[in-house]
Amino acid sequence: MEVRILRTKHSAVYGGIMIRNFLRNLMIGRYGPDHLGVAMIFLSLILTMVHLLVNFLINSFPVLLVISYLVAGLAFYRILSKNISRRRSENDKFIRYWWPIMTKTKNFISKQKQRKTFKFFKCPSCRNNLRVPRGKGKIYVTCPKCGERFTKKT
Repeated sequence: MEVRILRTKHSAVYGGIMIRNFLRNLMIGRYGPDHLGVAMIFLSLILTMVHLLVNFLINSFPVLLVISYLVAGLAFYRILSKNISRRRSENDKFIRYWWPIMTKTKNFISKQKQRKTFKFFKCPSCRNNLRVPRGKGKIYVTCPKCGERFTKKT
């Protein structure tokens, strides 16, 4: 005798609802993902890719893979942790160091995208970054912060 399992639209929806409810109940009272946890997961993925590349070139002991698994395990431990105040303080320390690096990187990328249409200067008195359109010749630039006027070639 053959047993067939019929899948209906309702059973698939019900299964999805059950999984969602299970995950929701699992995360009650837990810290959840944050900037440090996401960064650790990305670091784990990068280490795994580097391991695959190195292992392809030189067949060696998987040190990078073990480190990658440890970093991913620590990230998931942080996500599932119930010690919220400690995880929050760890994330605050991470953001304190990560935020300046990220903003400098974003500003650099933004400047590189605008290099064709704008020229960037620093005010000689207050060191404020100024942006002027390219191709206007010799112009007088007035700093909006300190009011200093100086001449620059665009």
